[in-house]
Amino acid sequence: MTITENLNLNKPDISISVNQAFGLDTDLHVEGFSDKSEYVPEIDSSYCFDRATTMAILAGFKYNRRVMIQGLHGTGKSTHIEQVAARLNWPCVRVNLDSHISRIDLIGKDAIVLQDGKQVTEFQDGILPWSLQNPTALVFDEYDAGRPDVMFVIQRVLESEGKFTLLDKNRVLKPHPYFRLFATTNTVGLGDTTGLYHGTQQINQGQMDRWNLVSTLNYLNFEQEKNIMLSKVKSFNSSEREEIIELMIKVADLSRKGLSNGDISTVMSPRTVLTWAQNAEILDFNYSLAFKLTFLNKCDESERQIISEYYQRCFGEEISNETNEFNLV
Repeated sequence: MTITENLNLNKPDISISVNQAFGLDTDLHVEGFSDKSEYVPEIDSSYCFDRATTMAILAGFKYNRRVMIQGLHGTGKSTHIEQVAARLNWPCVRVNLDSHISRIDLIGKDAIVLQDGKQVTEFQDGILPWSLQNPTALVFDEYDAGRPDVMFVIQRVLESEGKFTLLDKNRVLKPHPYFRLFATTNTVGLGDTTGLYHGTQQINQGQMDRWNLVSTLNYLNFEQEKNIMLSKVKSFNSSEREEIIELMIKVADLSRKGLSNGDISTVMSPRTVLTWAQNAEILDFNYSLAFKLTFLNKCDESERQIISEYYQRCFGEEISNETNEFNLV
């Protein structure tokens, strides 16, 4: 990722009504930017905001609170932060804390550059020092999967006024007044107790204490999920296919109840339902085959019979075994 020297933005210059921008019943106003930089996410006009999570994120922007969003996969945690930032025109950068992200990636490293036609060694800031010095919302995705050495680097900047010591350059960086920090996580810092999220780990409780707000983002209610699907897959905007979307969501809901009851270990997220609908569109609206290729084949073989029954219960038909020949539209 190539990052510029700065965003040419010093501070927010407009006041934005939360009621008008997010449709929430509140008189709250939050500062935002009138100009849009290349780091501002695109607005998804069909995005459905969760009130509690939105208010937590807005508090993060307005009052410089450290906000963590916790919830099952596919609930739109990262997108929620991005869509709030998009409506504030606030630059937003996401970093996925997978096992390949190291301390060097965050802090920076020496690199060979050309100066006056000569090769010289120069320290180049990583994403953390750069974000810290700009009016940027830095989002750490999969926060509970971060490596221990990375987590201790992040801990230095979790204090709202926490200065960051860049040992490699003998510099102490003071956070920009409009630097903001967010994180998304599948667990809540206690490790994986469900078996769904291998690779996650417990988070140091001293570090958890530094997160000022923790919001839990659950799956949408039926009507919200239906409206999002219809807005994303336009070919389902007919009375007949709208009923199909409803059946798809009912199958997903059964999988979520099955997970909570301990019957199955794989769950259908809203993202999975959307992919199912999109694949059905590609496969000439063969819903059974699309379900099998989208979700069923990902499940444990010992659980496929249960999940097939979910489909049969909602659609009134068994899942077809014919997968060798199908038409693409």
